[in-house]
Amino acid sequence: MINHIGILTSGGDAPGMNAALYGVVKTAQHYNIKVSGIKKGYEGLISNDLISLDIQTLQSSMHLGGTILRTARCDVFKTEQGRACAINTINKNKIDALIIIGGDGSFKGALWLAQKSNIQLIGIPGTIDNDLAGTDFTLGFDTAVNTSMQCIDKIRDTAESHNRVFVIEVMGRDSGYIAAYSGLTSGADSILIPESRNDIESLLNNLDDFHSDHALIVVVAEGDEVGTQEVCEKIKSVNPNIDLRLTKLGHLQRGGNPTASDRMLAIGLGSFSVHALLENKTGMMVGIINNRYCLTKFAGVIKKHEISEEVNKLLAIFCR
Repeated sequence: MINHIGILTSGGDAPGMNAALYGVVKTAQHYNIKVSGIKKGYEGLISNDLISLDIQTLQSSMHLGGTILRTARCDVFKTEQGRACAINTINKNKIDALIIIGGDGSFKGALWLAQKSNIQLIGIPGTIDNDLAGTDFTLGFDTAVNTSMQCIDKIRDTAESHNRVFVIEVMGRDSGYIAAYSGLTSGADSILIPESRNDIESLLNNLDDFHSDHALIVVVAEGDEVGTQEVCEKIKSVNPNIDLRLTKLGHLQRGGNPTASDRMLAIGLGSFSVHALLENKTGMMVGIINNRYCLTKFAGVIKKHEISEEVNKLLAIFCR
C-alpha cells in the first residue's frame, strides 16, 4: 500500500516541473494518497524540509517556469552521513515512495536510494537539454527551443539590416538538441553541435568569399568542441572583412512559461509516475517514446551522445 508520496525537483530547473507536480498530486488525490513536497532537492531530503502540496496552488502555478519547490545540486548527499540523514527523513515521515524530477545526476542519487532502502522510486526526466535515453523528449526542452528560436528570429532582424554574421550560442553542454532544433526552425545557415566535429570546416569553406546581401546566422551549442569565441576567431581569420557579432543567449533559455507541449508532457508523465508506483514499479524513469508512455530502469538512463538519425539528415541538407 502507498499512503504517502514524497516528491522533489533536483538539478537544473526546467519549464514544466510545476505542471509535473500538478499531474502527480492530482492523480494521487484521485487515489486518496498523500503527497509531500521536498524543498531544494536532495538538500531538503537531508534536512527534513517538507511541505504539504495544495492542489489549488499547484493548479494556479502550473503555467509558471522554474519550480515552486526550488532545486539545488547537493554535494552532501554524496557522503554517507548525508545519505543516512535522507533515509532518516524518509522513515521519520513514513514516506512510502519518492518521485524525483531531474536529470541523470538526480537519477544516480535515486539509484543509490533504491539500493539502500525499501522505498519505491520513480523518476521524471526534467532537463532542457533533451539528453536522456529512455524518452523522446524531456521536460523543458520544447520551451527552451521556442525561446531560442524567438531570440534568433529577433537577432536576424538586425543581422539582415546590416548584412552581418551573427554567432549565437545556445545551451547544451553535452547535447546539441537545442542548437539543432532552434537553428533549423529559425533558418540558420550553420549549426555547430558537440556530436559533430566537421561542422566548423564546412562553415569556414563557405566564408572565403562571403559578400552576401543577406545575414548569415551561425548557431553554436555551448558544449561544442570549438567554443563560440574560437568560432568567431576562425571566421575572422578566413575573412577579416566580415562584420561579426557574438550573442550568448544564456540562462534565459531555462526560464519562461512552459509551452503547451511541455505542459501536456509534464501532466502525462506526472500521472503515469503515480500509476507506475501503484503497479509496484520502482527504480525506473517514466518517459515517452513514439507517443507512448514507457519505463526505463535508472541504470539504463544515460546521457545521449548522438543526435537522432532523422535530425542529422536535416542538418546535412540545411546546414552543412
